Amino acid sequence: MKDSQSLLQFSQNILQRAGLDEDKAFHTADILLEGELLGHRTHGLQLLPAYVDELEKDMMTKSGEAKLLNDMGAVLALDGNYLPGPWLVNKAIEEACKRASQYGTGIVTIQKSHHIACLAAYLEKVARQGFMILLACSDPRNKTVAPFGGLTPTYSPDPLAVGIPTDTDPIMIDVSMSATSNGLVARSHRHEEKLPHNWLLDNQGNISNNPSVFFDTPPGSILPLGGLDSGYKGFGLGLMVEALTSALGGHGRSDIPTLWGASVYLQVISPLGFSGEEAFKRETEYLKNQCLNSEPVNPEKPVRMPGARGLELKQKQLIKGLDLLPETEESLRQLGKKYGLNFD
Repeated sequence: MKDSQSLLQFSQNILQRAGLDEDKAFHTADILLEGELLGHRTHGLQLLPAYVDELEKDMMTKSGEAKLLNDMGAVLALDGNYLPGPWLVNKAIEEACKRASQYGTGIVTIQKSHHIACLAAYLEKVARQGFMILLACSDPRNKTVAPFGGLTPTYSPDPLAVGIPTDTDPIMIDVSMSATSNGLVARSHRHEEKLPHNWLLDNQGNISNNPSVFFDTPPGSILPLGGLDSGYKGFGLGLMVEALTSALGGHGRSDIPTLWGASVYLQVISPLGFSGEEAFKRETEYLKNQCLNSEPVNPEKPVRMPGARGLELKQKQLIKGLDLLPETEESLRQLGKKYGLNFD
């Protein structure tokens, strides 16, 4: 078990030694840790070595600020210049919250951000302030999901995350518009494990749970959310995310980028600009309780709200420490040796 604060300090120190300043290193380490605390292991601290590798190769920008592209009060467009994604998004959230307090909503797009890690990691802090948050991203370089009815991978998994305030714990939704994530497929392939379900399509159009088909020539693809049955819905939602992120952001697939990055759409909504916080939370809490009180199909598995398991796991790990995956722990130990920091 690893203490959360020591992991945060270790990760921040590694990122600073790799070239980031204290502020950028802190926000990046903090979001990676938050993802790990919530149980998103493929998008938590497992990403730290990959981020460091990007810094070492000068493929993640170490210093500077985002460039302002447009500002219309409630709407702000930024060029992230491939600066650290978690830092860019956290700064955008701060600004969006200010504008939401003034206008009822604040919307920020970021083109050319570097990877932004786990989307769920941004939700709780904002929702507990009484704001609703929508966060979506796509990677214009990545093509791993095929359109419904097609074989050729065309776009990325395109996650969408939503944080909804209630009178108690927030509802935290984090779903991709694909059947699974790139990270889980890659991890399963490394460990020679099958996926839990037939989430992939091989290059002949056959469904599969074998991650090796993802790495064939030509490659297989990840099915859209909904699979072969109703994947047209996931395909449509993927197109929506692509429009919100790359099209509104002004930089995407047509630019044929070569760097690992993200196009980001962020919206913060203040209930004060609409029916008011009391009315908003009355409705969300009521619906939440109605769902939780729904008679379960299996009495041993009652209805659980999106994000509840992650919040429970986070509290447990904050108290007892984090039980890292062996491969994550070993990769962090090797980073420590490389940069002269003790991980154990």
